Amino acid sequence: MPYYSKVTKFCLEQVRNRIFNAIYEKVAELNIKAWVTPEPVPYEERQKGEEKTLKIGDKWGNLWDCAWFHFTGVVPESLKGKKVVLLIDINGEACIVDENGCPLQGLTNVNSDFDYSLGRPGKRVVPVAERAKGGEIIDIWADAGCNDLFGKYKGNGTIKEAHIAICNEEMRKLYYDFEVLYELMQQLPEDKARHQRILNALNEASMELKNYTEEEAARARSILAVELNKKGGDPSLTISAIGHAHIDLAWLWPIRETIRKGARTFSTALMMMDKYPDYVFGASQPQLYVWIKERYPQLYEKIKKRVAEGRWEPQGAMWVEADTNISGEEALVRQILYGKRFFRSEFNKDIKILWLPDVFGYTGSLPQILKKSGVDYFSTIKLSWSIFNQHPHHTFYWQGIDGSKVLVHMPPEGTYNSSAAPRAIAKAEKEYLDKSVSDNCLLVFGIGDGGGGPGEEHLEYLLREKNLDGIAPVKQEPTIDFFKKLEKNASRYKTWTGELYLERHQGTYTTQARNKRYNRKMEIALRDLEFIAGLAHVLLGYRYPQEEIERIWKEVLLYQFHDILPGSSITRVYNESLERYEILLNKVKELTEEACKAIAGAVDIKASSDPFIVFNTLSWERSDWIKLDGKWIKVILPPMGYMVVDACAETRIEQILSASDKALENDLLRVEFSEDGTIISIYDKENQKEVIPEGCRANRLAVYEDIGDAWDFPINYDEKAPDFFKLVSAKGYIDGPEAILEHEYVYGESRLSQKVILTAGSRRIDFVTKVDWRESGKMLRTSFPVNVFADETTCNIQFGSIKRPTHRNTSWDMAKYEICAHKWVDMSQRDYGVALLNDCKYGHKVYENILDLNLLRSSSYPDPIADRAEHHFTYSLYPHAGDHVAGEVMKMGYELNTPLKAIRVDTKGRQGVLSDVKSFIKVDKDSVIIEAVKKAEDDEDLIVRLYESTGSGVKARIYFDFAVKEVKLVNLLEEHLADVDVKNNSVELEFKPFEIHTLKVKAL
Repeated sequence: MPYYSKVTKFCLEQVRNRIFNAIYEKVAELNIKAWVTPEPVPYEERQKGEEKTLKIGDKWGNLWDCAWFHFTGVVPESLKGKKVVLLIDINGEACIVDENGCPLQGLTNVNSDFDYSLGRPGKRVVPVAERAKGGEIIDIWADAGCNDLFGKYKGNGTIKEAHIAICNEEMRKLYYDFEVLYELMQQLPEDKARHQRILNALNEASMELKNYTEEEAARARSILAVELNKKGGDPSLTISAIGHAHIDLAWLWPIRETIRKGARTFSTALMMMDKYPDYVFGASQPQLYVWIKERYPQLYEKIKKRVAEGRWEPQGAMWVEADTNISGEEALVRQILYGKRFFRSEFNKDIKILWLPDVFGYTGSLPQILKKSGVDYFSTIKLSWSIFNQHPHHTFYWQGIDGSKVLVHMPPEGTYNSSAAPRAIAKAEKEYLDKSVSDNCLLVFGIGDGGGGPGEEHLEYLLREKNLDGIAPVKQEPTIDFFKKLEKNASRYKTWTGELYLERHQGTYTTQARNKRYNRKMEIALRDLEFIAGLAHVLLGYRYPQEEIERIWKEVLLYQFHDILPGSSITRVYNESLERYEILLNKVKELTEEACKAIAGAVDIKASSDPFIVFNTLSWERSDWIKLDGKWIKVILPPMGYMVVDACAETRIEQILSASDKALENDLLRVEFSEDGTIISIYDKENQKEVIPEGCRANRLAVYEDIGDAWDFPINYDEKAPDFFKLVSAKGYIDGPEAILEHEYVYGESRLSQKVILTAGSRRIDFVTKVDWRESGKMLRTSFPVNVFADETTCNIQFGSIKRPTHRNTSWDMAKYEICAHKWVDMSQRDYGVALLNDCKYGHKVYENILDLNLLRSSSYPDPIADRAEHHFTYSLYPHAGDHVAGEVMKMGYELNTPLKAIRVDTKGRQGVLSDVKSFIKVDKDSVIIEAVKKAEDDEDLIVRLYESTGSGVKARIYFDFAVKEVKLVNLLEEHLADVDVKNNSVELEFKPFEIHTLKVKAL
């Protein structure tokens, strides 16, 4: 860089800073009162807290305190004709309201933690008058929280600014003129004439500034106008810009603060729309809109008007921006079902884009779910966070496990908090990997998480960047318009097949284990409730509890937000969600019992001294043991139905069954244990196969050092030798059909008790576990080396499975050192395999011939006491002949997770209309699984959702054991696709591999 240029640029930086400091001139301090409360209170109760009279520099609260501030004052007569503003910074977040309590504008403390390369987080300027008359009364109320954008306690909760000030408008405009050209110059090579002309213009303009008056600013602006007015030629790339304010519904703050962050952000967006006619803003997550509608109805009506105008874009088809690794299959369907229905009913908008900018990887099942919900496009930036490999495209088609495709765009700048400055435009063009085949890319600008979204600086930059010579032209427009333009070049884009795996945040598959357990239990409990209540409704006219079910589902979906379910929020979030989960699960159990009783009350009971009705909610015949009144009974239950069982008819156990402190055995397997409690042999007697390699130990409860946080742990964690839980007692015994070896272990301050259970007639070895986990910076894992050779493992995901490597041949393989799976992972040769099942775990490592399950972590950020608690979980080893399909591993995973339901029948005064054994719905092909049965959203019909589970093409016939009038094929939103021929209360469907079909069944 020539010496002259270097010196000039240094001087220009100083000038830029002086211009900025000259924009506002403080004239008088405001009077300040505050009413402080520990939790938010409504506007009507704003003076019920602890009253404080404050001044600048005073401390007003502690972290998470709330307050209603009252700012008063009078505009001095000397400011007549001047542009007057207020400068307010309380070292917290605040929202100014009108006389009715409706939010008008959000304020954010200037010193909030933030990446300043993306812009300034502070919003402190409150307009008063463009041309003051003098004597105007200032009387402002603001709802405040004592925390910064990310929940931190910045500035010790002291008031920094509360002033009446003059805004020197020419100086303000000069600042943005200067800033845009200065930044543009930095993006251009020095040997370009454009660079040198801008440098010279900036230098000449700076020479006009001596006292930094408005007159000097006007002269400087006229010099810069020459360069600002130079337009670009025909562009090779056009950038579509959408204003945004990514809002985590909980993270480093509790849910209650998110509601207020939403009000601050949305009111600021509306205020900016009044000032900038080109501004288009987008916001996702119906849950957030619902909170605004409930808490701030006047604000919500303003939003609806802007949506109708096309200036505000409802985004993201899901109820919340949900995690897609851990959320279950039906949960993902309901995210979109409830999300799209909300936007349709409230705004008459059919959302076509899934907007998940910050989610930690994307399941291979998602493209099909999207396409069958009328969602054609998908946007994220998160894959730019991957550590080892760069995703090869920003614009591409994503093909899921069934072959469905959606068009994906990842904004190439790699952020949803863009500054919208010239550096952002230049970076987007430079980084865009598909600019050779696409002439459009997206830029998402604004400050999220309570920062109010786009501020003045973003929109002033964009005013000057519409067609500025030296950078790509920028147009503010809705994201859907961008995707429609993008789609015109569809034939040019490449296809990515399978999951979109994020090479980061694998710790979130395990962190906050109790939340993950509740989530799994809630998903399954809701599935069972809907099936039983749906059938009772169709067959008996039972009142289906639709409103209660929808309310519960929506709260479960809220907790699947990508910083709650993955485990990356603060302590308070989990204290509150665990309490709510317990209430919700009990409510679902209560509703399920009521529906069971309704069916039980209609069953014709044959002679039985102590009848129970046992329900099977799975779609295949199920043979299992159940304990009724202390007696073990073997039941063979019809698919999706029930049978009456006499609790007095205890089943004799005729198979081989033995238990000692060193071995368990049934008719199929013999399991041997070492002195330390680990398994040294599993012999498959039926297949004459030793499952555990010679010299290896299985189920060794290993404790690794874990120096990570809630999101991550090191890739090389296993290079340091782990410690192990120490066995302190072992006791073998028989309980009915179960051979049990009960182990007690200790490690550090933690205790673990485990029942290893081998059941008569079963190939499943269950490890029923309770842990009082008190470690910090540790990770508990179990592993099973197996006598199987395979270069891939099959992992259960939503609506199917996916293959992942067992080797580390490439950097892409290596990056998958921890993988997410749902109910099972399976390693199989053609003739034999072993599956590892679980009832609430997700983090796995499968390397070479070892199946490894992550049981618990104890990270210390952002929750310093994460998972130091009592935990309950079960995992199971399942050896089988053949691969995972021949071994029916999918069914075993469902059965472990779905316990049988039994209810005692009162035989007095009854007249049954239902038989004592009944299968309501069944399928003639084993690979087709019925995932959901529920009442339709908008009428009395029954919804039946099925999918092909093995990756095979198949024709299947579905039988209904009730009179059917008509059946329609519908999409996941329950919209009509085609009529289906009904023959003898049955229909035939053709499934492609992993295909989902949804039927709408009208009973006679």
